[in-house]
Amino acid sequence: MSDQSLRMMCPNLTCRKVLSVPEAARGKTVRCKQCGTNIRVPNKATEESPSSKS
Repeated sequence: MSDQSLRMMCPNLTCRKVLSVPEAARGKTVRCKQCGTNIRVPNKATEESPSSKS
């Protein structure tokens, strides 16, 4: 199913509402419906890669 959504928490410390944001919103700014704070949705989940393999 391509209409997946991601869950993120509002960064406003007085709100902290869990938002369900569509995958299509990655890289864009969304607004929390609870408090009105603008939130930038990250482009992709960062994959941690080892900085040096010795």
